[in-house]
Amino acid sequence: MSRLIVVSNRVNPPSGEGEESVGGLAMALAAALKQSSGIWFGWSGQTTPEFTGHLRIETVGGVTAATVDLEDQDLDEYYNGYANKTLWPLFHYRTDLAAFDRAYDAGYRRVNARFAETLRPLIRPDDLIWVHDYHLIPLARELRALGVKNRIGFFLHVPWPAHQVMINLPRHRQLVEAVFDYDLVGFHTPEYQQAFEDYVLNEADGLVAAPGRLKAFGRTVEVGAFPIGIDADDFARLVKSPRAHRMRDLMTACTVFRHLIVGVDRLDYSKGLEERFLGFERFLTDNPDLRREVLMLQIAPVSREAVEAYQEIRGRLDALSGRINGEFSDVDWAPFRYVNKNYRRDELAGIYGAARVGLVTPLRDGMNLVAKEFVAAQNPDDPGVLVLSRFAGAAGQMPDALLVNPHSAEEVADALRRALAMEKPERIRRWRALFESVQREDVTAWRNAFVAALAGDAALQAAV
Repeated sequence: MSRLIVVSNRVNPPSGEGEESVGGLAMALAAALKQSSGIWFGWSGQTTPEFTGHLRIETVGGVTAATVDLEDQDLDEYYNGYANKTLWPLFHYRTDLAAFDRAYDAGYRRVNARFAETLRPLIRPDDLIWVHDYHLIPLARELRALGVKNRIGFFLHVPWPAHQVMINLPRHRQLVEAVFDYDLVGFHTPEYQQAFEDYVLNEADGLVAAPGRLKAFGRTVEVGAFPIGIDADDFARLVKSPRAHRMRDLMTACTVFRHLIVGVDRLDYSKGLEERFLGFERFLTDNPDLRREVLMLQIAPVSREAVEAYQEIRGRLDALSGRINGEFSDVDWAPFRYVNKNYRRDELAGIYGAARVGLVTPLRDGMNLVAKEFVAAQNPDDPGVLVLSRFAGAAGQMPDALLVNPHSAEEVADALRRALAMEKPERIRRWRALFESVQREDVTAWRNAFVAALAGDAALQAAV
């Protein structure tokens, strides 16, 4: 059996203790690595005065983790720079926030070359290599330059932008050409796959060699849509955990409101938080009879604080949340709680389970697993309602949610009113359809489908 080597910017295998705080993606990848005696390779999260390529290898929760330190300059140019100031905003259609700096580009290429040089001695001839996300697009090209002939797959966890957006990137052709050093490239949705194909056909003079196979730059690559999911049964188990029960009891103990509306997002401009706050404000304005019936809880852990755009959005959200509470609160009641704090997965399960409405309204999202976690956490006999942005990758799999345009405060407000008024039989019908989808297209099915396609295992592909 071939080993699997997973490569990502950061390495996060579960330790075996406190796994309720580890995401489902890490759990699924760790399970595959254990099965194949594989390796998880990436940045340690630490910096060093000078890059040495020294590998730190340890076994964590049964998974072999191989990590390397980066220089401060690498962190600034590769991670904070090209990854998070250039590619992230561009891939989320925020060209107004994208920084195009040659130093960032150089740092990005330098770190990918360093990753390849450090990883190369670990690779055996029959290993399968699975590279993750926009941080590492050129990694296969660098590995090929070092003589690696293994099957290498790449999965993009964010949207691939439309052709006319992508060409805003300096050296966009070189970046896309590097994609063709992979054997398999996966996207969350057919829409993102089609956007990539449109670029190849229109900008790179490529062609469709066969269904799911593109030819350009003298090479051929297999492409496909592999929608990621969660471990729905495991998340439903977390709902019954002591921490989840305590959190649910805490949320329902307050008798000032009857219905909880909840949003959970990393603090990021792609998540539509400003627009969501305005939608809730519009709901309060339009529905004075319901004001004291609801509490909106927005959990938004702070991220990427070194990037200016994130500092700015935090300031705007602080002001907006204060304005809403200042306008609508009374001495014994406030409609809005805005929390910049991380919570464990089992605690979030309890919060989701207490909510009547899950409000998930990104402006653009690769998939959005919060929507699926909310569904998995619901009481089958009395479930809440999911309000979901039509611009989340998950929208194509979840038509029984209330789909909204997050840019429209009126549409968000109307959906909130409809969700709160929805009778139990309709809520149960919608939830059952959503939960069946979440269970069927879970994280294990995603992992198995991609690895089977990468291995070229037709029998396994048919089975999953």
